Amino acid sequence: MHAKTDSEGTSVDTSWAPRSPRRPVYYVQSPSNHDVEKMSYGSSPTGSPAHHYYHCSPIHHSRESSTSRFSASLKNPRSLSAWKHVQINHGHDDDDDDDDDDDNGGEMGGRYYGHGSARNIRLYICGFLFFVLLFTIFCLILWGASKAYKPQIIVKNIVFENFNVQAGNDQTGVPTDMLSLNSTVKIHYRNPATFFAVHVTSTPLELHYYQLKIASGQMKKFTQSRKSQRKVTTVVHASQIPLYGGVPLLASAKEHIEKVAVPLNLTFVVRSRAYILGRLVKSKFYKRVRCPVTLHGNKLGKPLNLTHSCVYH
Repeated sequence: MHAKTDSEGTSVDTSWAPRSPRRPVYYVQSPSNHDVEKMSYGSSPTGSPAHHYYHCSPIHHSRESSTSRFSASLKNPRSLSAWKHVQINHGHDDDDDDDDDDDNGGEMGGRYYGHGSARNIRLYICGFLFFVLLFTIFCLILWGASKAYKPQIIVKNIVFENFNVQAGNDQTGVPTDMLSLNSTVKIHYRNPATFFAVHVTSTPLELHYYQLKIASGQMKKFTQSRKSQRKVTTVVHASQIPLYGGVPLLASAKEHIEKVAVPLNLTFVVRSRAYILGRLVKSKFYKRVRCPVTLHGNKLGKPLNLTHSCVYH
């Protein structure tokens, strides 16, 4: 074993020299900030080596690096403020994300609410239209059923109570024959309907000698309840009607009225209205009546049967 002596007199045993080359070392440099480096390794220039070599594992390197950076951040106010600034900005970003999420949630909720409201409106409209359709069908059924219950009208008889023809003057002073007549017409009216009443009116009852009207009368309006009937009496009369020679049969028989036979026609229209469902459903029934009758001077005051002689349409 040989020993070498260096210049300072220190002996070094050469037998302990390494037999194999050294392993590569890992170089870790502190943060580039010179102030941080000085704070990490001391403020003395002589105590800070230019380069630091460490024999360490990767785990040790990461620990040392993290420790160094954390120490530098604590000792460097500027880095600490920057770190706080970064953290505050990160918090604001999180808040913005939350606000965006809330906005998105509110927008989605508003869209869902609007969609649900529109759907409810459509449902209401469809329900209303369906109800109108059913109600219309129901009204049509009632209207069609009411047509099977037409009122029954029968003219029973007519009584000529008095008849008189005499000479006179019209309103302008023209001399002519003047006719006066008084009669009564009896009508049987029946409502066979089981679920509605009818309101009955009529046109004037008129007695015509061909085209010449010689008497008229108005039937009173009335309301006939369901499944009921009544007898209606109407007065048909004339007072001082100028003839102007329109009835030649009377010109030669003025002195002998009991021998007079004048053919007449009794005409009128009966109007019946049924209000089945208030004013919504109405049924109208019209009956035109024409009854030929002969006025006999010798049968005044006697009823003339018209049951089988009248025409209804």
